[in-house]
Amino acid sequence: MPLTTVIVDDEQLARDELAFLLKGVDDVQLVAAGKNGVEAVNLIKEHNPDLVFLDVQMPGLDGFGVIKKLMDRKIPMPQVVFATAFDQYAVKAFEVNAVDYLLKPFDKKRVANSVQRARRKLQSEPAGVSGERIDALVKMLESQQGNRNKVVLRSGGRLVLVDQNDICYASIEDGVITVVICNGLEGQSNCRTLEELLELLDPKLFWRTHRSYLVNINRIREVVPWFKSSYQLRMDDKKQAEVPVSRAQTKRLRELFNL
Repeated sequence: MPLTTVIVDDEQLARDELAFLLKGVDDVQLVAAGKNGVEAVNLIKEHNPDLVFLDVQMPGLDGFGVIKKLMDRKIPMPQVVFATAFDQYAVKAFEVNAVDYLLKPFDKKRVANSVQRARRKLQSEPAGVSGERIDALVKMLESQQGNRNKVVLRSGGRLVLVDQNDICYASIEDGVITVVICNGLEGQSNCRTLEELLELLDPKLFWRTHRSYLVNINRIREVVPWFKSSYQLRMDDKKQAEVPVSRAQTKRLRELFNL
């Protein structure tokens, strides 16, 4: 029987390359391809594939987040091969019991070897992932939760890891999300929407004040009365930026600060 397979990667070229290489591997049937973590969860639920090639770094829900969602929703776990351009994720990938780990650009032989590893795993675990392995996987992901408190930003040609507590606010303009840190650093997020960025952040700490802004509640310096009973927030960054509060969020503001 061919291995039913799903590919999930936010880059079209990576999906196409991997699909092409899998055509050269015997007994593999590509049943679907997706471009983000949310699609990954839905496609795995729909197709129940034997094997998934899963990108690690995706906007919003990343590859490790996909695994957590599958477990939370009790969706049958496929064999997983993580794929990424950065080898620093290798250890974590195997900590969550990945079958294999591929570095981009993909190599034909390595892809074929990954398929064979998955096939051997399926033969040794014909009923799928055991309850004991799921328990171990949950504990491992929970132990990694501290790392997920970090947010990756692009700044000055570098990738910078920033602690959530140090984020002051974020804004979106023309599809680009800018995140401002309290020490004055600014960087861009890979997330495509503020909703995706919020998925990575602590919901108790961050608040969507406006369609174009979200703020760290602990970094609000001052509430400024504004035009026609509206408000602005003066933030605790170096520039003391003023962030608008939409009329729809005014009630939330009053509740937060007993106004």
